[in-house]
Amino acid sequence: MSECLHVPELPRPEPVPLSETCPECLAAGTHPVQLRLCLTCGHVGCCDSSPLQHATGHFKETGHPIMRSFEAGESWRWCFEDGSIV
Repeated sequence: MSECLHVPELPRPEPVPLSETCPECLAAGTHPVQLRLCLTCGHVGCCDSSPLQHATGHFKETGHPIMRSFEAGESWRWCFEDGSIV
């Protein structure tokens, strides 16, 4: 893993999650496969394996570049801008 240019821009400490699951999936009546946490604002969205890919949609709407896994026991982070694990 390498530090991308977006990591230093993240808020410290990490934002508090705004929900326990993907609110867009709840509203649409779908089920997320896995969850991602936006490290800029705390939005929780579903992964790209989920039917509606709300984490990617959040990035496209807001430009918030880095999300981390919101799954128990996982802590990896993904930068949408760089297309890599950071």
